[in-house]
Amino acid sequence: MRKRQVVVRREEPPRSSSNSSMTVRSVRYGECQKNHAAGVGGYAVDGCREFMASGEEGTAAALTCAACGCHRNFHRREVETEVACDCSSPPSNGA
Repeated sequence: MRKRQVVVRREEPPRSSSNSSMTVRSVRYGECQKNHAAGVGGYAVDGCREFMASGEEGTAAALTCAACGCHRNFHRREVETEVACDCSSPPSNGA
């Protein structure tokens, strides 16, 4: 079974705006980019394809990958942003 860590953050619209909109960002962590051969002047990655948290959300173990043991920061971050707008247009009078 593959685990995925998704972080959803919602931003409230400015209070002066008459339209109500909401931005939803989902963050996914892809392949590991840690260079394991940096100490000897080379380049080698471990081949971990996706971050899988080793612990529950909110714990220190949630920041460590269960597959490769690296910190989450070594994995490529993919952010998807979606804007939902509840905009209502003024009614037309048919003229």
